[in-house]
Amino acid sequence: MIPVQLADGYRHFRGTRFTDEEARYRALAEGQSSQTMVIACADSRVDPATIFSAAPGELFVVRNVAALVPPCQPDAGYHGTSAALEFAVTGLGIRDIVVLGHGLCGGISASLDAADSPPQGQFIGPWVDLLSPVRDRVLADKTLAGAEDRQRALERMAVLFSRHNLRGCPRPPRLDRQIRRRMPWVCIASITCRVLVARILPLPPPMAIWPPAYWRLSLWSPFTCGGGR
Repeated sequence: MIPVQLADGYRHFRGTRFTDEEARYRALAEGQSSQTMVIACADSRVDPATIFSAAPGELFVVRNVAALVPPCQPDAGYHGTSAALEFAVTGLGIRDIVVLGHGLCGGISASLDAADSPPQGQFIGPWVDLLSPVRDRVLADKTLAGAEDRQRALERMAVLFSRHNLRGCPRPPRLDRQIRRRMPWVCIASITCRVLVARILPLPPPMAIWPPAYWRLSLWSPFTCGGGR
């Protein structure tokens, strides 16, 4: 048996949305043709389809802790995010890759805490340790006054970190020229849902020479929709 709330939700879906959009679902049964891939956090509060009001079939989504794109490692390991990226680019021919960071991210908090003590568990520690090069730079920035400032700085740096790693993912040159990489960050709080978008900047390797301006708010501009924000 599945949980009661899921069973109730499924019955509601079948009686409402599925009925209203049956033609769409029948068309999707023939295949998907998403133009946008979203790499998002597994956090239950940050659902890309909800935030962007996307219909079924519009977004190809992969979610993991802290919405990270790991470095490309062509070995025998299990690389779920890299596999999804490869399929999106070579199989679906997506045009936009969106790395969707967000506020109050538990994975980012775990990375910051790991500077002093490793997180519990077997898999979380190595995963959030991917951010250690940029995390250590954030922690060394004395202009970041408190824990909240460091949290937000690393949340934004994680988005840039993922964009940096996207450049190392193998892809046909003809597709590389077409793919656009987007870098939004969503502020989620009890009364706030606001999207900021990072300006496109060259990201020189290695990350150790990225300037502090990369994680300061001046890099990030509010996303405007209509006349509001």
